Amino acid sequence: MKHLAAYLLLVAGGKTNPSNEDIKKLLASVGIETDAARLDALLKSLEGKTIAEVIAEGTPKLASISAGPVAAAGGAAAGGAAAEEAPAEEKAEEKEESDDDMGFGLFD
Repeated sequence: MKHLAAYLLLVAGGKTNPSNEDIKKLLASVGIETDAARLDALLKSLEGKTIAEVIAEGTPKLASISAGPVAAAGGAAAGGAAAEEAPAEEKAEEKEESDDDMGFGLFD
């Protein structure tokens, strides 16, 4: 995934056909090691194709992915976490309104 992301960043930056070395250089600039075998496989699969063609080929594959149960579980988990955090936030607000600082703030 990191190799594809680097490839897409280089294309977005104006390099129409990024090379192996271009991708390695980009990833190295942010401290990421390159997996030569995966990078070679990616470049071989993208050879002769434009980004628009690659995206068009991948769009139906994304449409086939079902996120229903995952999204529902994530939403319930987020809702549960928000419900648990609400009392803590109220307690924090009460603490801020107290006179512990004797009316003087750090930036007053």
